[in-house]
Amino acid sequence: MDPTVVLVLCLSCLLLFSLWKQSHGRGSLPPGPTPLPILGNMLQLDFKDVSKSLTKLSEVYGPVFTVCFGMKPTVVLHGYKAVKEALIDLGEEFSGRDGLPVNVKVNKGLGIIFSNGKTWKHTRRFSLMTLRNFGMGKRSIEERVQEEARCLVEELRKTNASPCDPTFILGAAPCNVICSVIFQNRFEYRDADFLKLMEKINENFRNVNSKIVQICNMFPILLDFLPGKHKNSMKNTTYIKNYALEKVKEHQESLDINNPRDFIDCFLIKMEQEKHNPQSEFTIDNLLVTVFDLFAAGTETTSTTLRYGLLLLLKHPEVTAKVQEEIERVIGRHRSPCMQDRSRMPYTDAVIHEIQRFIDLVPISAPRTTTCDVKFRNYLIPKGTPILPSLTSMLNDDKEFPNPEKFDPGHFLDKSGNFKKSDYFLPFSTGKRACVGEALARMELFLFLTTILQNFTLKPHGDVKDLDTTPLVSGLGRVPRSYKLSFIPV
Repeated sequence: MDPTVVLVLCLSCLLLFSLWKQSHGRGSLPPGPTPLPILGNMLQLDFKDVSKSLTKLSEVYGPVFTVCFGMKPTVVLHGYKAVKEALIDLGEEFSGRDGLPVNVKVNKGLGIIFSNGKTWKHTRRFSLMTLRNFGMGKRSIEERVQEEARCLVEELRKTNASPCDPTFILGAAPCNVICSVIFQNRFEYRDADFLKLMEKINENFRNVNSKIVQICNMFPILLDFLPGKHKNSMKNTTYIKNYALEKVKEHQESLDINNPRDFIDCFLIKMEQEKHNPQSEFTIDNLLVTVFDLFAAGTETTSTTLRYGLLLLLKHPEVTAKVQEEIERVIGRHRSPCMQDRSRMPYTDAVIHEIQRFIDLVPISAPRTTTCDVKFRNYLIPKGTPILPSLTSMLNDDKEFPNPEKFDPGHFLDKSGNFKKSDYFLPFSTGKRACVGEALARMELFLFLTTILQNFTLKPHGDVKDLDTTPLVSGLGRVPRSYKLSFIPV
């Protein structure tokens, strides 16, 4: 048979299969834009800002609608009510995780972020308990963050009040906290191994926003054939896991079951306790992926929030002045900030919340899946359907946060100046799949920012009017534009 005829027949079969799968897969799913064969709704999505595209579609199709990423129908939840009904009221039914192919290829469904079933439940429960255990080793996690905050101040002093790009220093601090929690010890900021580890983590965060990675996640068949940043991401993940493996081997040689020093020790002890259980989820492979997940979730997101936060404080010096006045009044200059201070510092607390709300760091929560067939708002969502909660839709709700496009700490203050909580403030997502490192991240943001502002005055490099607070990248994660500032010792 002529090769051209064969090709046409194959393409025709693929097209028919695509049409059948899309029409069959949608079933009684919520309405949405009509997908094209194979491509789905790709042409209706701006991959530079997928969240913005979904917001526009919600204006047409309502708070619950379906879009096709390639041939995969995905239900989008837009707005607080829809997200709450699904992720909280039906938390178990919406607690699955849709594994991104780029990640699954390397991590094989292990760890915390992209695992499911028993693996996810057991690993998450263990990780939460360990991270919350302030008695781990001889120092609490708060003490570890305070120590790193002091090291951060010393590193900033070395800039001698000269203009500098804070990206590296603000990335090193939260990375060192994770290292301290996982490996027991922190690193010097110029340590070669530490620098390489940070480079791999930072690179992976940038790669997630690239078009090629997003396309490969929609069309996994392309993973092995196309060159690009997805290959780089897989290499970086393998490097971090191999680095962790060397640390695990060192821990195994010096393990004291009665005196766990860090996360790895706690995991190894759990492995020993379950060594006769052939069904145990506590294995070396799962430990390595879990360590990677903790780095991925606990380093770049916090450092980017800090970097974006300082940019906003430079842009709004009147806000910075009020925070520093509150620091002076509540903490003074002769002791380190601690978490007990936060309840007496409503304005500072409001500013940190507003930074997180305004930057909208991760506009779309990592995709969930339904764990069973679910009846939701008169629709029947089949088991295994990807679910995409829009965090942007809550953080930018104009009824909850008047003028959401404006940076205003008043969004989290009542008329008396007291801190005001908001159910719509969900930068860490919500429900059973909420970020496992949320408590640590909140602690780091408060202690790092208050310690910096306790010790330094922030001076912009150039005119404040020229500072651009719109994100440089707005893909799956938002990244601020590069800027310089001077840290003037108080």
